[in-house]
Amino acid sequence: MSGWPFDYRSNRLWGESVPLDRIAEEIGTPCYVYSRAALAAAYEAFDAAFGGRDHLICYAVKANSNLAILNLFARLGSGFDIVSGGELQRVLKAGGDPQKIVFSGVGKRPDEMRAALDAGIFCFNVESRSELEMLDRVAREVKKTAPVSLRVNPDVDAKTHPYISTGLKENKFGIPFEEAESLYALSRQFENLRITGLDCHIGSQLTELAPFAEACGKMLELLDRLQTQGLEIDHLDLGGGLGIRYSGESPPSARDYVNALCGQIGQRKQRVLIEPGRALVGNAGVLLTRVEYLKHSPHRNFAIVDAAMNDLMRPALYDAHHEIVPVISKNDGNVKTYQVVGPVCETGDFLGHDRDLALSEGDLLAIMSAGAYGMSMSSNYNTRPRAAEVMIDGDRIHVIRERESIDQLIAGETIPSWRTAGLDCFLSPL
Repeated sequence: MSGWPFDYRSNRLWGESVPLDRIAEEIGTPCYVYSRAALAAAYEAFDAAFGGRDHLICYAVKANSNLAILNLFARLGSGFDIVSGGELQRVLKAGGDPQKIVFSGVGKRPDEMRAALDAGIFCFNVESRSELEMLDRVAREVKKTAPVSLRVNPDVDAKTHPYISTGLKENKFGIPFEEAESLYALSRQFENLRITGLDCHIGSQLTELAPFAEACGKMLELLDRLQTQGLEIDHLDLGGGLGIRYSGESPPSARDYVNALCGQIGQRKQRVLIEPGRALVGNAGVLLTRVEYLKHSPHRNFAIVDAAMNDLMRPALYDAHHEIVPVISKNDGNVKTYQVVGPVCETGDFLGHDRDLALSEGDLLAIMSAGAYGMSMSSNYNTRPRAAEVMIDGDRIHVIRERESIDQLIAGETIPSWRTAGLDCFLSPL
């Protein structure tokens, strides 16, 4: 279990000072479990790596948007990278400082822009000329000046899954690198915009420093050219995307990542922003699930568990690998190779392929490294209530999201008063 904040003591899997089977018995499954200590340690590693350099760490809220996690990071001094008006409301409700919020995303609506202007956020990361024009129009309507950074697409291959690569010229994100200078020059014409920064982001789950270094180098060249043209750039936002260990990966440490960026930036005086998400929360969380049935066939063995693709979408969406381990290990168990699958009515509903496990029906399993893009991407497919979420703090267990009920899922739905002739025959009992 090296590299995770969850470890075995005797034959039981613990998080901090709590055995995970206790959480399963008290809260039920499926259930997300996060370690407060691991979350804090991950943030503090990034923060300490900057030393005395002026910086702002903006947690990428999309990775995990639970209010308790946002509140913890806010208390540690974090800023936030948001991509929707809903995430803005979450951060503010959690006690986040609006002057530490950057608003990214390619499709900001006018109402979302107004809400962010009213809140007084730090910066809008603008991704197109059309968005720049819309933001100026909205800011003029509310009689405010919008702080702006242009998100530039540096056309750097992040060498990650194509669905989470954002820095290539064929991706929808950012302003083409070759158009950036002219758009910065054009931005001076907008009376209700104030250019404050330069931004890029090339993708997620990066496990090598080279793509970061290449993107940083291109941004610094652009920064120097903009400054020679008289543009005052106050901050340099280099995005996020640092990967974590899911299985055999060896991603750079937070210190190595920050040192590589700061080494290139050198003596430049701009404030440095980064937007880590997965690297802060990914390994701090697990998904607990219980084996409902074991199904054996001549060709495959299936462990059918009570968690599913609606609870953890990453395996079905990305064919992503998560380690799956028993909560109570069996030294003398009968090991078989299992397909770990859920009850959702899709062949793509799997959590892990070809896992060697000693299992019995009723056993508890922990799906590791599930703190990022687990709960935040979950759904109610097959009318399945979303899982509970728990935060461990030493020997204390805090329920930070109650398990949903079916009544909550259907509360907003109504059956209309039908006016179609003859429809009543379909509604009458036989």
